[in-house]
Amino acid sequence: MFKRVIEYRPIIIRAADPRVTRAVQLAERVIHKLYNVRTKIATLAVVGLAIMLAVHVIFGANGMVVYQGKRSEYRAVQKEVNQLQQEKQQLSDQIKALKTNPSAIEKEAREQLHYARPGEIIYLTPGQNGTNPNAPPPNARAKK
Repeated sequence: MFKRVIEYRPIIIRAADPRVTRAVQLAERVIHKLYNVRTKIATLAVVGLAIMLAVHVIFGANGMVVYQGKRSEYRAVQKEVNQLQQEKQQLSDQIKALKTNPSAIEKEAREQLHYARPGEIIYLTPGQNGTNPNAPPPNARAKK
């Protein structure tokens, strides 16, 4: 519940020999410097760990860069799915109309098969019939 705080205090020794006093002071300075170095090393280690974690979060296998790429890929696929669904609906409507509506059947026959009613004339421009415009007519090889 309560944290125990450890405080480093200098040791006071009253010795008659000045060498002992100097040795104790030197030891205290060394301990203080080691403590400072230890805190600096710990701080640098924590900062280094934080930087490595940040790099991993941004550029890692499941990082933000990969996430953004997957998100844009998802949007593109979703757009394609919506477009294909609309196309499917149009084709379903066209199939239904061809099964039930005689005027739709007549329209398709006139456009795709070039059917005409008696007395009508159909004019086709080159390329309109789906063949090469530079190709000779189909009966050009017929023997006369």
